[in-house]
Amino acid sequence: MRYHTPATFEAAAALAAEASGVTRFLAGGTDVLVQLRAGMVTPDDLIDLKKIDGVKTMARTKDGGWQIGVAVSGAELGANAALVADWPGVVEGMELVGSTQVQGRATLVGNLCNGSPAADSVPGLVAAGATVTVTGPSGSREVPVGEIPAGPGKTALKKGEVISGVTLPPRGKNGGDAYLRFIPRTEMDIAVVGCAVNLRLDGDKIAEARVVLGAVAPTVIVVPEAAKAIIGTTLDDAALEKLAQAASAACKPIDDKRGTVAFRTDVAGVLARRAAKIAYDRAKGAK
Repeated sequence: MRYHTPATFEAAAALAAEASGVTRFLAGGTDVLVQLRAGMVTPDDLIDLKKIDGVKTMARTKDGGWQIGVAVSGAELGANAALVADWPGVVEGMELVGSTQVQGRATLVGNLCNGSPAADSVPGLVAAGATVTVTGPSGSREVPVGEIPAGPGKTALKKGEVISGVTLPPRGKNGGDAYLRFIPRTEMDIAVVGCAVNLRLDGDKIAEARVVLGAVAPTVIVVPEAAKAIIGTTLDDAALEKLAQAASAACKPIDDKRGTVAFRTDVAGVLARRAAKIAYDRAKGAK
């Protein structure tokens, strides 16, 4: 195994483009190192991104959004009060990844690129309209987070491409988001169903909304019908019922030892209702 410590993302992309065997990037390492030790993968080239300037930085953008480095840990996200105030749903999704110890290393980009349909940070990012910067041999481009997952264990990244940053849009006024999941245990488990809701109010009515489900399809799924069910409402019981029905109808889950198709479908509706209520309350100013 060849271990590389490039000084720039362009150099990292060049190394990956030239590599002929199995290549892995290292940011936090909570996925790739576990896979390596378990014998699931043995990289021919391991490209460590932590020596690149800016990978541990969180900063507001000029328009009031956020730029987050690829090696910023979940623990660091949760310690940033301003980021938590803007995007609590994004942060709480990432804070559900692993244990306290894992939180000190796990990253948004690592959770995204692991390609798990049950990744806890991804629904919140997609609901928020987050983008990632993808750097490759031909330069850099901005890609919506929702376009990166391509199936279990797969991403849409091409050979030689690496994610070099995460951008969250400005929160703006009267907005709120939330992420909830169901797991069989109380801690450190993988989502059986996850749901993120991001919305914006005009007075008491919902003017904009986005509903995203995880762990009920090969990738996270945006559910426009669920958003439509609550837009223009004050999130009354009738709207919540339509939201739940739309979320359940969008599910394409599998039966496995952790949950049946029927169970996952039902829970998706329950979580959508609960997450929408939390997001609505946050948009109204609740902490």
